[in-house]
Amino acid sequence: MSWIPFKIGQPKKQIVPKTVERDFEREYGKLQQLEEQTKRLQKDMKKSTDADLAMSKSAVKISLDLLSNPLCEQDQNFLNMVTALDTAMKRMDAFNQEKVNQIQKTVIEPLKKFGSVFPSLNMAVKRREQALQDYRRLQAKVEKYEEKEKTGPVLAKLHQAREELRPVRDDFEAKNKQLLDEMPRFYNSRLDYFQPSFESLIRAQVRRLPPEAAVGFGPAQPHPTHLKRA
Repeated sequence: MSWIPFKIGQPKKQIVPKTVERDFEREYGKLQQLEEQTKRLQKDMKKSTDADLAMSKSAVKISLDLLSNPLCEQDQNFLNMVTALDTAMKRMDAFNQEKVNQIQKTVIEPLKKFGSVFPSLNMAVKRREQALQDYRRLQAKVEKYEEKEKTGPVLAKLHQAREELRPVRDDFEAKNKQLLDEMPRFYNSRLDYFQPSFESLIRAQVRRLPPEAAVGFGPAQPHPTHLKRA
């Protein structure tokens, strides 16, 4: 079995219990996944609303193009039907715009606000990691002097190293505890935060075009290609 020496600047003592480190990595991993899902959902919602608006605008353009068709001047019944279609498409476009505005306000903006928390969280994790590296470096320094012969100069340096270590250790432990407390709390808050948004999204999607938007249209008629030949 080959012997692997300790890395320079790394303490021999396990300064952070493995269970604590596993708990930290698990909780932070969950938040990293949540951050990615939040970004993806925000992006997909934006694509969806853009597509909704583009569809209704295209429908309005089609009805306007039909109104400019010369056939409307020759056939009053056709003109009446196209006019009714144009009215319905404009009302649908207005309804769709209202729906998109609601989704923007109740879903997309809350997603954006929720996502704005992650940069500060990631920065706090980086500060915790830096504090851990400082803690390990100073702990290794203390151990180095503890292993030396206890002469006057060595004891003086050991005392100084321990004094340097104390505030750094306290700083790491404070940062570590704060993150271990706050990360699960923030992760669990996602349900209460997003539930109103998703309820609003569902309500916006299940609403139907108002009945008056269909004025001028009777029962659906079969397509001419489905009619039997006489």
